[in-house]
Amino acid sequence: MKKLLLGGGVVAALLAAVTLSQSRSPSGGTAADPNALQIEAADKNPWTNLKVNADPERFQFAVVSDRTGGHREKVFSRAVHQVNLLQPEFVMSVGDLIEGYTVKEEVIAGQWDQFDAFVKKFEMPFFYVPGNHDRSNAVMAAKWGERYGKRYYHFVYKNALFLCLCSDNPEATGLATIDPEQQEWVRKTLAANAGVRWTFVFLHQPIWAYKDPEKNGWIGVEKALAGRKYTVFCGHMHRYQVYNRNGMRYFQLATTGGGSRMRGVEYGEFDQIAWVTVRKDTPLIANVLLDGVLPADLETKDTEEAGVKENRQPTHPAAVTVRLDGQPLAAATVTLHRLNPETEKWASWADGLTDDRGETKLSTYTKFDGVPVGKYAVTVVKTGKGYYDGEVPEKSLLPARYETPAGTPLKVTVKPGSNEFILELTGK
Repeated sequence: MKKLLLGGGVVAALLAAVTLSQSRSPSGGTAADPNALQIEAADKNPWTNLKVNADPERFQFAVVSDRTGGHREKVFSRAVHQVNLLQPEFVMSVGDLIEGYTVKEEVIAGQWDQFDAFVKKFEMPFFYVPGNHDRSNAVMAAKWGERYGKRYYHFVYKNALFLCLCSDNPEATGLATIDPEQQEWVRKTLAANAGVRWTFVFLHQPIWAYKDPEKNGWIGVEKALAGRKYTVFCGHMHRYQVYNRNGMRYFQLATTGGGSRMRGVEYGEFDQIAWVTVRKDTPLIANVLLDGVLPADLETKDTEEAGVKENRQPTHPAAVTVRLDGQPLAAATVTLHRLNPETEKWASWADGLTDDRGETKLSTYTKFDGVPVGKYAVTVVKTGKGYYDGEVPEKSLLPARYETPAGTPLKVTVKPGSNEFILELTGK
């Protein structure tokens, strides 16, 4: 004998596929909830269960990452349409929204006008967070205030607290800092929202990984967060990485159009949004790569967003093989550095991650494009977690002499045409 089963939530596919002759509850007499799952069940049924994945406390939001720092054409503007396909309840950011780094007010205004036109096409709220490109000097900081008011703020949604911080404060303590005034605001805001189920923190720079997080203000923020459940999102490095601090996860996102060599997941270099599902007990974070978000007709939206044109030197193919005590060295980051004679400072130019054979192809501007002609000092670092771009506090598993361009014994000269280098390292 068949029975009518009712479950909570809406499952559109089932409702469309099944037409009931009568919509009545199992007890009879009362019309079924039109928003409930309605299906006829027998002793044997072609489904696993009827407990639909629905909870009134659950919600989802998206996080976009760096758009600028050498932005590429038609990425962020298309991402707006891609996010609209996914329909989160709102969209967060982690800064570097315009190129900035200018004091020309007309240039600043034009860049913000362009960006605002993009985000106005979101079909849900978009929350701004400033980065160093957005507030790089006192003029830009003032323009931010004129357009958007607060440099840091908070909101609460479904008993979850969202803290939007400003890590770039040229009018106060400088770039890559959380100033004392902001730290005090964090303490008061957290105290006033002690009962929330989760706290989300958004800022631009991963200042906890910098040389002195006590001095730059991050330790003050962490002390205020102590004892609660929270998740942190940032950008700035244009490379995906997850930190674990104080038992909590800190997500450094890749890019949403920002400058990148785009070498893929292995390097943490891809265009993405972070998709966050906030459940009753803990959030679930999924990384959604933009090239996998397509509309029903498979046609990507065309836009007029131009990219930044860089002054690039000609590059030449360069392959490197690294051996440690005669054996191939895998998962090591090889970086070529040049010394600027005017500033007497080293600058990294190209790098690559070795495979199981100890081999890699070097990249300067784009994926495996090679290296400009010149003489270079070579560093080799192996941290045990793959690609490494100098973040603190990760330490190399190799001897320290290979870590710095000033101290490394490894030198190469890139010439026109194809280049192949063999680097012999010793473990003692």
